[in-house]
Amino acid sequence: MTHGTDARTRGTRVPCSSTRWSPRDCRCSTPEAFTAVLPARNVTRRHHGRVSVSSSILAELLPPDSGEWVPVTGGESGASVVYDCVQQRYAKVFASNLVPELAAERDRIVWLHETGIPGAALLDWRESDAGACLVTRAVPGVPANRLEAPALQRVWPSVVATVQAVHGLATDRCPFDGGLEQMMPLARAGVAEGRVIVEFLPEALQYTPPAQILEQIEGELPDRLAQERAQLVVCHGDLCLPNILVDPSTDQVNALIDLGRLGTADPYADIALLLATARDTWPDEETARRADQDFAEKYGTELDPERQDFYLRLDPLTW
Repeated sequence: MTHGTDARTRGTRVPCSSTRWSPRDCRCSTPEAFTAVLPARNVTRRHHGRVSVSSSILAELLPPDSGEWVPVTGGESGASVVYDCVQQRYAKVFASNLVPELAAERDRIVWLHETGIPGAALLDWRESDAGACLVTRAVPGVPANRLEAPALQRVWPSVVATVQAVHGLATDRCPFDGGLEQMMPLARAGVAEGRVIVEFLPEALQYTPPAQILEQIEGELPDRLAQERAQLVVCHGDLCLPNILVDPSTDQVNALIDLGRLGTADPYADIALLLATARDTWPDEETARRADQDFAEKYGTELDPERQDFYLRLDPLTW
C-alpha cells in the first residue's frame, strides 16, 4: 500500500540576504545532509491547496542576525520553511492564524529535547502580530524513506530502539495528549469539510466514501479507547519514515522531527504508520513481513493487525 510520501521538495534558489530576505540571489543551496522540523510528509496531504506566507512576514519574523535564508518547502497556508546556509538552522514561519499550532510544536520540541530523545534543538522563538517564527538547529541525517532497502534493514534496529525509548517515557510527565479524544474531532471535521485526500487512504479504501470509513471507525471507537487507556504511551504522533533522520555511515537514528502531534496515545498510532511507510521501501511482501516481525520481536510485542488497520484508516482523515 501507499501511505504517504516524502515532501521535502527542493525548489530553485530564491532571493535572500545576509540579514533579511531581500531581492538578490542567494549564494547557497539547502544541503541534503541536513534537515530539521520540516513538514515531512506530503505537503498536499496536510495542507491541500494552501500558499506560503508573504515575503514581508518573513522579513519581519526571521532572526535579524547574519544569515542567508533559502526556502526549502512550500504549500502550507500561512506557512513557510527556510534554511540558513550560514548558520545551518531552519526557520518555520506561520501567519498569525496558525501561531497556536506552531507554539504547540515548539513546546513539544523543548519537552522531547529535555528527555534526551534525539531531535532538533530549539534556537529561537519570535512572535509578532503578523505571526511567529520557530528556529531550530539543522540536524545531520537522511530521512529514512530515502534509504534503499538494504540500508533501511541495517538501521532498523536503531529505529526500533528509538521507538521503544519514546514509548518508554513516563506518560504522567508528558503534558501533551495525542490520543483518540484529540484525533476524532479532527477526523470528523476533515470528513464534514471534504478535506480528506483519498490517495492517502489504504488502497483498498480509496473508492470508499470517507463518511463510510468514519462511520466504521466510530463503531470501533469504544474498544479502541479501552485499548488506549490500557496501554497508553508517549507517541511521536506522525511516525512515518520521513520524520526519522538517520546516519547511514553509522546505521543509527540521529533525530525525530516534525513533533506537532507528539503526545500520549495508543502505541499503534505510531507502530501502524511506521510499518506502513516502511513497506514503500521493502522490495516485496516477504521482506516487509520479516521486517514487521523483526520490529515486533525487538519491541517486545505481538502485532495486532486490527489495531494497525484502525489507525491506518483513521490517520488520513485527521489532516
